[in-house]
Amino acid sequence: MPEFNRLALLVSDAPLAQEAAERDFRALADWVPLQDADAVVVLGGDGFMLQTLHAMLDSDRIIPAYGLNLGTVGFLMNRNRNPETLIKRIAKAKPHHIAPLRMCARTQDGAQHTFCAINEVSLLRETRQTAKLEVMVDDKVRIPELVCDGVLVSTPAGSTAYNLSADGPILPLDSNLLALTPISPFRPRRWHGAILPDRSRISLRVLEERKRPVSVVADQRELRDVAQVDLEIARDNELTLLFDPGHALDERIVAEQFVV
Repeated sequence: MPEFNRLALLVSDAPLAQEAAERDFRALADWVPLQDADAVVVLGGDGFMLQTLHAMLDSDRIIPAYGLNLGTVGFLMNRNRNPETLIKRIAKAKPHHIAPLRMCARTQDGAQHTFCAINEVSLLRETRQTAKLEVMVDDKVRIPELVCDGVLVSTPAGSTAYNLSADGPILPLDSNLLALTPISPFRPRRWHGAILPDRSRISLRVLEERKRPVSVVADQRELRDVAQVDLEIARDNELTLLFDPGHALDERIVAEQFVV
């Protein structure tokens, strides 16, 4: 495990996180700017952690992130306890590596957009009319016409989020799999999704794109009126999350399957 000598501190705008930072954390270390840090401590919730990770992806400077939960769910975070032990906890933390999805989307006007998604990429109908999508995997058409409210592709890290709400499978973090999950499918009636190797290349083409417009959301970024979305794992943009021993993301994903 590498030693982190220079730590940055990023704090959510939420009042609870701001208060905790001033009370418990600002005086704990000689914090450095993010661009000079070996690792970053993130105070907030899952949404702020995703925001931080995306900012690193956009800057092309990716460093390990250790989250402390001062939000609601905290699936990507560690428990906030005994602030005075924070530096020791970081030194003992275990790294978990996450490769995001790279989404290349073409809109109806021909513009190309590329985003990364840590949790999932979801296509959703924009109007009251159902979406019609062609589903292609590794250059082979698997479903010529999927009639639905939408469809999503999830990483293991995101499989317990929107994917689970849409009745998709929970994927272990080290499974090297992706979940392809329909949202309120109408036809084919018996298709409930697929589990794919994460080396798969997935293309989703919008049929009748002007009559049945579709938007795409990559984590927190939305594009409207898309014509086609191509997806694959971005192995050159691997992220590292740091977790306390016994509270790692892979254990949480396993535990989530036994929640009743």
